[in-house]
Amino acid sequence: MKVSELSTNPLRRKFASGKTAYGLWVTLESPAVTEIAAAMGVDWICIDLEHGALDFSDVLNHLRAAKGTDMAVIARVPASRVDTIKKCLDIGVDGVVLPLINSADELREAFEHARYPTVGKRGLGGERAVRWGLGIAEYIRRANEDALVIPVIETRSASENIEAILDVPGLETIFFGPADLSSSMGYIGEWEGPGVAEDILRIQRSAAKRGIVSGVIGMTPEDMNARETQGFQMIGLGSDGGMLIKQFKQLFGKLKGETYEHNWF
Repeated sequence: MKVSELSTNPLRRKFASGKTAYGLWVTLESPAVTEIAAAMGVDWICIDLEHGALDFSDVLNHLRAAKGTDMAVIARVPASRVDTIKKCLDIGVDGVVLPLINSADELREAFEHARYPTVGKRGLGGERAVRWGLGIAEYIRRANEDALVIPVIETRSASENIEAILDVPGLETIFFGPADLSSSMGYIGEWEGPGVAEDILRIQRSAAKRGIVSGVIGMTPEDMNARETQGFQMIGLGSDGGMLIKQFKQLFGKLKGETYEHNWF
């Protein structure tokens, strides 16, 4: 991945250096989650607007908590529409994660929403990303190549159309949703159903040939090490809520002598 001298996106710089970037999926409202993640040295957080109750105000609060750190803030939008993509970028995120991308045409349209003319059709606003208009010239010089647009590969259709998806101009990073990919292939409730793990590695190798970074959530430290060895450069440690639950399981479950259903995140 090439990085412009104008780039202020810390995640793009880490990708360009060849380093593995570890991140946290944010599902809770409290900006303290982001402050803790930054203090721990996490490389990126992804604020999840697709599931749960978080909204754009929560994105803003998490961004403020991350200000002054070297941690990238990206947001998974609820849908790949102009309003959701544009608003997150205007608030000031370093990139957007796109759910349920099934085809190259869908991804190309999303890129248009995330890029200013003449490359795209993103409207110009005077919001936080441009320092309320005070830094508009600086922002628009770098915005088109600085903000990451990351499709989630999580459907059978995306798997079948992957070569065309990977050839979309400007694509630099993809992220996998193993559970949803399994569900779309008939294995609902399984993290990686029969053949899904192999399919993910097939897609990751094809992306790597194009210089495209692949990301995935790790299940355990051992799984994360294996993912790094496989060539994944963007690895999620899990979610904030999931980490709380795992710790409760470890402590409270033992005290009560109870076992709990496995938690993916």
